[in-house]
Amino acid sequence: MTTVIAFIVIFGALVFFHEFGHFIFAKRAGVLCREFAIGMGPKVFSYKRDETTYTIRLLPIGGFVRMAGEDPEMVEIKPGYRVGLLFNQDEKVTKIILNKKEKFPNSRIVEVEYADIEKELILKGYPDDDAESLKTFSIHPQAVLVENGVETQIAPIDRQFGSKTLGQRFMAIFAGPMMNFVLAFILFVVIALLQGVPTNEPKLGELTPDGAAKAAGLKQGDIIQSINGLEISSWSDVVEIIRKNPNKKLDFLIVRDGKEKDIEVTPKENVVDGQKIGIIGVYSPVEKSPVQAVASGAKDTYFWTTQIFSMLGKLVTGQFSINALSGPVGIYVSTDEVAKSGIYYLMKWAGILSINLGIMNLLPIPALDGGRLMFFVVEALRGKPIDRQKEGMVHFIGFALLMLLMLVVTWNDIQRFFLK
Repeated sequence: MTTVIAFIVIFGALVFFHEFGHFIFAKRAGVLCREFAIGMGPKVFSYKRDETTYTIRLLPIGGFVRMAGEDPEMVEIKPGYRVGLLFNQDEKVTKIILNKKEKFPNSRIVEVEYADIEKELILKGYPDDDAESLKTFSIHPQAVLVENGVETQIAPIDRQFGSKTLGQRFMAIFAGPMMNFVLAFILFVVIALLQGVPTNEPKLGELTPDGAAKAAGLKQGDIIQSINGLEISSWSDVVEIIRKNPNKKLDFLIVRDGKEKDIEVTPKENVVDGQKIGIIGVYSPVEKSPVQAVASGAKDTYFWTTQIFSMLGKLVTGQFSINALSGPVGIYVSTDEVAKSGIYYLMKWAGILSINLGIMNLLPIPALDGGRLMFFVVEALRGKPIDRQKEGMVHFIGFALLMLLMLVVTWNDIQRFFLK
């Protein structure tokens, strides 16, 4: 159950931050965002606020922000249709009832002659109460269509994604992966604030209860001046001497509370990769500083970004087999292992996964954010957008191939972890 909860929390955070990036930059550009969804498939929970419906869906395989103009979404109001109209105090149409008009007895029934709910925002028609006169009705920019009792807000052309500048559209798509890097950075900074940032000072960090250091009388915070008469200038010097002297007595000259003190310590023997080394049960010293934490967060984000790019390079060059890739099943199993090591390891794992998600989405693969960004680059170079139907077909094929890859990876995970 702990693993399930950890997996759901991590997955939810990764998807939320990713989609929030798309959402916030689309909203800033003035795009009508109809839905902000975590998960896919049937709705489990929904809540509407202002123009957006926030949903949680059944299948934990992603999320999306449904932006106006991205999908065929509006019913075309053709000449001859009979619709009901409701107005506000300014005599602008706020609701266009397409069917079941009897449920709106106060609506004005009109036979449509012409309607444009995207650019002109007008509807021309013959009202039942004045059938001989062609009337022109002004439509409110936030009017809704009502079909089968369900309201759908209209999307004037200036509220649609495609009407925005190339820069605005680029940022709305790029912001998703960008926020995954931001999340990873935040997680690494929080870890550094809570755990501290390792330093190279010759100062003892936390001691293990059963270590030789504690048994000899050393304490956390002791500053090591010398070992066996050798002057110590860094923590690296301390580690090197201890590792080279298993089961040998070492004379530590330390400073505690401003006073020097001699303490004899015998490192225990430990075998690592077939080599005998000495250990005394002391963690490296750490510094809890906001400035150091921010620097550490940036350093860890950069390190894991380069590591993941390196693995991608090996995949492209054939040094890394596709069978080694993991999907949701593999991530779940890995999360189970990491969860056993504690909350800090789990937070670090979430940060690594977030960077991985950000990088994967930036790859120029159709149906992914990187694929869409690639089309924006082509648009910038040629000075005009690519035909939307052709672009849509490319993304559809890309999505189908991604789903096929997901099935293959998931099956490999099942064989690797449950059928071996």
